[in-house]
Parts: sequence; C-alpha cells; structure tokens
Amino acid sequence: MKIEEFKAGHYQQEYKYKSFIPNKINHEWVWNDAKINLLLSEANLCLGNFNAFSLYVPDVDVFIRMHIVKEATKSSRIEGTRTEMEEALLKDNEIQPERRDDWKEVQNYIKAMNYSISKLKTLPVSTRMLKESHKILMQGVRGESKTPGEFRTSQNWIGGATIADAVFIPPPHTYVNELMGDLENFLHNENINVPPLIKAAISHYQFETIHPFLDGNGRIGRLLITLQLVGSGVLSKPTLYLSDYFEKHRTIYYDNLNLVRIKNDLAQWIKFFLVAVIETSRKGIDTFQEILKLKDKIENEKIIKLGKKLPKAKELMNKLYSNPIIDSSDVSELLKVTPATANSLIQDFINLGILKEITGGKRYRLFSFVDYLNLFTKNKI
Repeated sequence: MKIEEFKAGHYQQEYKYKSFIPNKINHEWVWNDAKINLLLSEANLCLGNFNAFSLYVPDVDVFIRMHIVKEATKSSRIEGTRTEMEEALLKDNEIQPERRDDWKEVQNYIKAMNYSISKLKTLPVSTRMLKESHKILMQGVRGESKTPGEFRTSQNWIGGATIADAVFIPPPHTYVNELMGDLENFLHNENINVPPLIKAAISHYQFETIHPFLDGNGRIGRLLITLQLVGSGVLSKPTLYLSDYFEKHRTIYYDNLNLVRIKNDLAQWIKFFLVAVIETSRKGIDTFQEILKLKDKIENEKIIKLGKKLPKAKELMNKLYSNPIIDSSDVSELLKVTPATANSLIQDFINLGILKEITGGKRYRLFSFVDYLNLFTKNKI
C-alpha cells in the first residue's frame, strides 16, 4: 500500500448521522515522499541515541517512574483533567477534595502503564493487553460505568455535546472487533517490512479512528505507542512518551489525525509523528544529562558533608529520584529510623538546598526535591 494512495475509509449513513468506516491497515507500506525518508532517518537516529543514553544512566529504572508520572499527567490533560505533575506525586489524603477526581484518573493511568509495561515480558502488545489496561484506567473514576476493559457495544463520538454536533463519529460498534483484529494483525505481521516508527504512527491513527472503547481511547492510544516501541525492541526501556509534545501542539495533533480521515493525508500525520519522536528524544537526552549533572553535584558536593549520616542520606536520595515529594513519615518508614532522626535528616537536606518545604509550615509538612522536579515540569518541548 502506497501511503500517498491510501484511502482512509468512507462515511456511512446511519440514523440521523454519518459514521466513518476506516479501511484496514494490515499491509506492506511504501511511499515516494522524500520528506518522510529524511524525518524517519533523523527520528531513528535520535531515538537510537536516546535509547543508548538511557542505558548509560545508572539505576535508570528509578528515573523512569518520573517519566511515567509525567506521561500520565500530560496524556490526561489532553483529555481535560487539570492535575499538575506535582499533584500527581501526592497521596490521596494530600489532595483537595474538588481535585480528587482528576487526580484519581492520573493515578489509574500510572497503574495502567506500569501494568502493561510489566506484562510485555510475557505478553505481546495485543487487544487483550489493551483491554486489561483499560479496565485499570477506568476503575473508580468518571468512566467506570462505560464498560471498563471491554470494547464498546454502542455508538460513541468525539467533540460536540451530542452526536448531532459531533466533530467525528467513529464506526458503529459492530465493526470494532474486526477492525481491532486487523490492527493487532498489523502489529505482529512479520511478512511485511514496515519500519517500527511508521508502524507506530499508523497504528496510533487507526486506534484513535476506531475508538474501540466508550471512554479513555486517547490515553490508551498514546500508551500503545510506547508499548509498540518497547515490544518491538526499538526501546530497551519505556522512556519515550509523546504526550508532552502532543499536549503542547494539541490543535495540530487533532488536526493531523482528522486530515487523514478528511483528505486521506496519512503522509502529513506520519511527518508530524516523526517530528514528535525527534523532539521528544532530544529533550529526553537533555533531561537525562541534567539528571546526571544534578546527581553528581549532590553526591560529590552536598551529602558527602553529612559524615556518618551519609549511608542514610544516599538511601533517601534514591527515594527522592523516584518520588521527589515526601513527608517525614515517608523518610521514617523508608529508612527505618525514628521520627526525630527522619526530621533531622530532612533538615540537613533543607540546609544543603536539596529539599524545600512546600506546605507553608503546616503540621503535616511536605518537602520537595525542587531542582529535580523542575527538570520534568519546566523542561518542555
């Protein structure tokens, strides 16, 4: 199938509205557009450098948790939640009641991502995995009544208060199983030579067009990208997440997906996707470099001054790299020390400029590893 000749599908008249029936994608894909070749070459190079760099980082799994929290926050914000990354790192009882629903959605997405990434060791990317992740995503939140973990059995739509003014209406539910089966076959078809990044771009477009669930399709569709890249071996670790880029360029993201359906312009969507990979990979390397620089400064210039407290200080630093917002009970439990010892070490970290108290001196105080957290919240694409 030549990308330039691809017909995305057709509109089908339903009762009082038209739905879009996408064509299947399980083909060998080729193209003439030289720009795609250039971007694909650059994306492969940048992603390869990022992957190699992530393997060079000591204890990289500790830092991956922050990438996952960032992805969950950004992907959920595309869907309208208001939770910031700093909030996503807090516990349930530290969240204002009016913001708890959004916070819970982000927490579910973190759980769904962690679950599906761990499942990759024993299960290939599949409709089964996506359903299981969706079930976790929808537990106890606003979409919990919308058949969690199951493909839809009724019509849905995107944009608009009702189906009558919808921006896009996906295919009827009777098409979903067949279309998702074709998508799954495309993911695992070893008889076609399609570069992994092209396959990931086309798969994401197709998933969002099918919109197989009643709710949560955007988040699962973006999770699918990372799962494909890890599952295919392009990424050794789940470090690349595109939602930060998609959220910053949200209008263009949606416009390019729609362009495929309206004008059959799959090439433009693929170019946008490859640029997202390039920019995110570069930013990922910058972030890891800044992490290593900060880590080196703290270990060799700051906590080394703590003398006999150094072993406990190192333990606390490892905790902070995976969760940079803590309270004294966290420190006491983690280090198995008395509350007094925990508070003393926290004060040492404040004096060294590592931690900052962020709750205004309340009884239940929270402390933030601000310089580290800023690498994820300020370092935007």
